[in-house]
Amino acid sequence: MIRVKRHFLELSIKNLSALNLDLQENYTITIDDKKNFNINKFFYRQVGADHYWRDRLIWSDKQWDNYVQNKNLETWVMKYQRELIGFYEIEFHPNSNEVELINMGIIKEHRGKKLGSKLLSHSINISIKKKSNRIWVHTCSLDHKYALKNYKTKGFKVFKEEEISFVA
Repeated sequence: MIRVKRHFLELSIKNLSALNLDLQENYTITIDDKKNFNINKFFYRQVGADHYWRDRLIWSDKQWDNYVQNKNLETWVMKYQRELIGFYEIEFHPNSNEVELINMGIIKEHRGKKLGSKLLSHSINISIKKKSNRIWVHTCSLDHKYALKNYKTKGFKVFKEEEISFVA
């Protein structure tokens, strides 16, 4: 059993302008408009393997499909040429007019190139386009070593912290 520090962060986007993405040539970020649960499943396993993402590993294909069919959920995919290299999932909460950044990550072979920063900027831009009041996320000490710093450099502020016990 280990102690894990969890951080909940938010960014007010009411008056924000879109962030500059400046993607390098051959990199794209596109929405999975087909809602193919295999993409979410692939990234959850690949990215999550290094960060103890386990909750969804027991899901059936039907559970994955139900999850991605949520009309308020969007999955955005980063590719280098045709190769899948990163993703994020956001869910729009219309009652509170906010966006939750659920999962985000880059597969191991492509880390260290500041691509996580590009994905985060993209998710903020999408939230701005939705005219949301805020975007929020939680991260923890098991996530990538620069995750918390990435959020804070984009202007996210911690609104809650907690420590939980975790079986590794």
